[in-house]
Amino acid sequence: MAELKDKKLTRASFPVEGMTCASCASSIESMLKATDGVNEANVNFAAKTVQVTYAPDVTSPAKLKDTVQEIGFELLVEDTTQDELEERQAKALADLKRKTIGAIILAAPVFVLGMFFHDTFTWGNWAMFILTIPVLFWAGQRFFVGAWAQAKHFRANMDTLVALSTGIAFIFSAFNTIYPEFFLSRGLMPHVYFEAVAVIIAFILLGKYLEESAKNRSSAAIKKLMGMQPKTVRILRGGTELEIKTEEVRIGDTVLLLPGERVPVDGEVIAGSTYVNESMLSGEPLPVQKQAGDTVYAGTINQKGSVQLTAQKTGGQTMLAHIIKLVQEAQGSKAPVQKLVDKIAGIFVPIVLGIAILTFAAWIILGGEAYLTEALLSTISVLVIACPCALGLATPTAIMVGVGRGAEQGILIKDAESLERAQHVNAVILDKTGTITLGKPTVTDVIWAENVAEKQQAEQIFYSMESQSEHPIAQAIYTYYKEQGQTTLQLNYFSSLTGQGIEADFDGTRYYAGNEKLLQEHKVILPEHLKMAAMQLQEEAKTVIYFADATQALAVFAVSDPIKPTAAEGIKAMLDAGIELYMLTGDNKQTAAAVSKQVGITNYKAELLPSDKGEFIKQLQQEGKIVAMVGDGINDAQALALADVSIAMGHGTDVAMDVAGITLMRSDLKQIANAIKLSKATVKTIRQNLFWAFFYNVICIPIAAGVLFPFTGFLLNPMIAGAAMALSSVSVVSNSLRLKAKKLD
Repeated sequence: MAELKDKKLTRASFPVEGMTCASCASSIESMLKATDGVNEANVNFAAKTVQVTYAPDVTSPAKLKDTVQEIGFELLVEDTTQDELEERQAKALADLKRKTIGAIILAAPVFVLGMFFHDTFTWGNWAMFILTIPVLFWAGQRFFVGAWAQAKHFRANMDTLVALSTGIAFIFSAFNTIYPEFFLSRGLMPHVYFEAVAVIIAFILLGKYLEESAKNRSSAAIKKLMGMQPKTVRILRGGTELEIKTEEVRIGDTVLLLPGERVPVDGEVIAGSTYVNESMLSGEPLPVQKQAGDTVYAGTINQKGSVQLTAQKTGGQTMLAHIIKLVQEAQGSKAPVQKLVDKIAGIFVPIVLGIAILTFAAWIILGGEAYLTEALLSTISVLVIACPCALGLATPTAIMVGVGRGAEQGILIKDAESLERAQHVNAVILDKTGTITLGKPTVTDVIWAENVAEKQQAEQIFYSMESQSEHPIAQAIYTYYKEQGQTTLQLNYFSSLTGQGIEADFDGTRYYAGNEKLLQEHKVILPEHLKMAAMQLQEEAKTVIYFADATQALAVFAVSDPIKPTAAEGIKAMLDAGIELYMLTGDNKQTAAAVSKQVGITNYKAELLPSDKGEFIKQLQQEGKIVAMVGDGINDAQALALADVSIAMGHGTDVAMDVAGITLMRSDLKQIANAIKLSKATVKTIRQNLFWAFFYNVICIPIAAGVLFPFTGFLLNPMIAGAAMALSSVSVVSNSLRLKAKKLD
């Protein structure tokens, strides 16, 4: 594997068909990991997928498919649309349903004959023999095919347990039906167990059907997200209107959008005006106005007007596709606890086979030939009841439902490790700009000098100056005047003055816009009432910009970054949960103090560089804190990477979202507390699932082996063992599905 570090690696996720238990997943993983060119392989039994990281110049998806086929499974490496995949899954589920119903119908008379009339009819054994054959070799064919594929590679899984238990019971019963004299001549009754064989197959198939149905419900979030992509779209090409499949849209195409339609691609509005419901991205219920130059995203809903847009991102490049991929990868990832479960599942079946052999040997050694029937029944019960399905489903089903629930609430979780670790967070670091505040500076106050002549022209000059500046504060002033419909003038001269502001000439007069240092530098008079107003604004943590001509200041403008409406509420929710909060910012101390006071944070640090934030996180970690970092900009990327749990605000930069383990699509600090609640609920569900899965096997295997028989005469019927095994898997999946109803707010 060391050689692969120098090679370019590709990560891909492939659907897997034919998995029946956690041991199947373990077999596929180990076979793929042993394949040349494969760096990592992670199978998600619940999602029926495998994520493979491999070197494309060493191996290929076709070779991976061949490797998996050798042990009896199917890897879908061809380009398969979601509709095609769902069609295959629906077909497989329908086939399983048909065989389950067939097995139940055939097993019913076998059960009645075997349990109540086994000595009544001379032809009874033959009737059960004939009815059991299709149950075993038609309905239960999958178990024998899978067991044989595993046996060829000296492996074992659930199919092995079912095939051995039912196969042994069937062969023994068939022998006693055809040659009853063999045991009669030895003074023993030639018992048959056709009813156990038929009912075990029927129960296991019923359990698998219920389990598959429940697992399909656990991936409902993905299906809901995928349903947001319209299947067809109208476009203009060469002046002709065409209706094509969404996947056929090309970048640069002109897309036509009518009221009520979902947006099919990410694009820019080029004609028309409308209101778009973006709740699937932002969580905000109010529609957003869109006009020429604005961006719209795939999956959002056009509500009011008809518009035309230019396709900028299509298919897998859209924001919706990015969200879907993120959720799929998170649902397919493994929580740290799952790695231990995988190791247990990998050796579980061989251990069970050993226990079954010891069970049979113990009965024969201690009881002799007279206990052959009990030995056989106990061995079959051990093989049937010990299936590790529940163990394999315990973690991935909870992760799938938890990640899906988060996606529905606008909490995108990149991997299961972040989801599991978030429950332990006891310190949260918040960036100020864009996290606590809106990240959009706006003009809050405008105060003009008392003796300004031709104020309208002065405003035009100031607007014209700021329109040429690239400073964020200048952009706020530019936006302020643009929204008022102000017009610009042609300036004779313009220059930017580093650290001070800007200067310009108009009609022979020099004008300045900037800080107080700029006025002092050019000996500009600052009227007392403007000076007092500026001091008051600065005490309110607002940034002050002066506008002046060559002799005196003409106006004072205040710009501030408003605090988000829900910031204080979100911070209170975290403080109430016992979490320590810290605000770190590169802004000045005065602004930091004012913002922290308004939102209720007592711990803050100002005038920090990005590296300083990283050092502060390390310091908290050395104190034993589990730290979550919340940010939205490139300057937060280093801190996000160092934190135990990294959380990005959804409106932030791609860099922040790529680094973060959790992305909040709503810029709402309440979502942080919700994400931690979701983590705690998911981990609690995983622990419940694992407890019952282990408890079930620890208790049931000894009972199946017959430990109670010497004391109570009780021996577990293999049919009951089959029902218990099926019920354990269904109960684990059902418990995970309870997360869908978990209230986070």
